[in-house]
Amino acid sequence: MIPYEHFSSVELRVGTITRVEPFPKARKPAYKLWADFGPEFGERQTSAQITVHYAPETLIGKQIVGCLNLGEKNIGGFISNFLCTGFPDENGAVVLISTDKKVPNGGKLF
Repeated sequence: MIPYEHFSSVELRVGTITRVEPFPKARKPAYKLWADFGPEFGERQTSAQITVHYAPETLIGKQIVGCLNLGEKNIGGFISNFLCTGFPDENGAVVLISTDKKVPNGGKLF
């Protein structure tokens, strides 16, 4: 068990994907993603290994859940400043966490 305060310190926020590019420098197949997390957090970028289930054109406008307070990471020369969240399918390929209805960007998961 962890105290609720530990969970609430994780900044899991909703954002809308605004741009997607291939990421050929990544060790495993991945995309570069940009997402709008609302006026408080702005646009953030990350690398995501989601090529099995998603084509770039299907991702634009999709709402996702990102962790915004893990710091930055350099991935193949690309600075990632949020973690895109998902669950592995039966083969280990990532399925994104998303909202089933549109909600305001920047909203916190609770």
